Amino acid sequence: MGILVDYTIPSGKKLSSGKVREIFHVDDEHLLIVTTDRLSAFDVVLPDPIPAKGHVLNQLSLFWFDKASPLIANHVVSSDVREYPAPFTGDKRLEGRSILVKRARPLPVECIVRGYISGSGWKEYLKTGAISGIRLPANLKESQKLPSPIFTPSTKAELGEHDENIDFERAAQLVGRDLIERVRSISIGIYTMAAEHAWEKGIIIADTKFEFGLIGDELIIIDEALTPDSSRFWPRDGYRPGGAQPSFDKQFVRDYLETLDWNKTAPGPSLPGEIIQKTSEKYLAAYELLTGEKPLIG
Repeated sequence: MGILVDYTIPSGKKLSSGKVREIFHVDDEHLLIVTTDRLSAFDVVLPDPIPAKGHVLNQLSLFWFDKASPLIANHVVSSDVREYPAPFTGDKRLEGRSILVKRARPLPVECIVRGYISGSGWKEYLKTGAISGIRLPANLKESQKLPSPIFTPSTKAELGEHDENIDFERAAQLVGRDLIERVRSISIGIYTMAAEHAWEKGIIIADTKFEFGLIGDELIIIDEALTPDSSRFWPRDGYRPGGAQPSFDKQFVRDYLETLDWNKTAPGPSLPGEIIQKTSEKYLAAYELLTGEKPLIG
């Protein structure tokens, strides 16, 4: 199993290197996105990669892009390295962890849907009784299912900074009211579809984050979709509201990091081998439960 922390190629023009993904220029209309095994927590990239993580994120996104295609188009052109243009054609390092995509103009907001109250939403609710300006019933418990899914956008943080929850009016100012209303409707629609599928497979999707972009006037979904990095996945069996839940996602790492004397700024601490192994196992388990298959891992 190959570990990929960084991907470079002499004649490949790297446009950006994010927390997890590397983005390369292909031509004026296309990009190549490579998903590494890096892990970020609290918006800090940690020094230790997670085996198989990049393959799971990439292939699970492809799974959900396909299932969401009746609701919205996506940016995927191909995930077959044999079909990639030079200099990426047939590069074995890219198998299972990359996609050739249409270039889009990203919207300047993160599009978060919450079906259960947890994480930063729970903290905000305790302080204000609301999340992103949406008033919620009194006396909710941590991890409780909400009466219906809610759309709670946030800003997009630069590397090393933290996203900020914003209300719908602020999102409308950033994106435009008609467009953000459409994004809200599609986001909740995708989440509802995915949550129903996952429930049948034994997983609760507590919340998730989408990104959208424009090609001309066409709205499409981009980046990743419903992965353990962009979502909270909980085992359905044993779910008990009233506290934190076991997880299939990187919340497991966050919980470990919360036990350390670390101020959540770079550089991040190294992870013990046991935490790395268990995290990898959780990513793989989530993929296999949701898709019924094992990911292709080079």
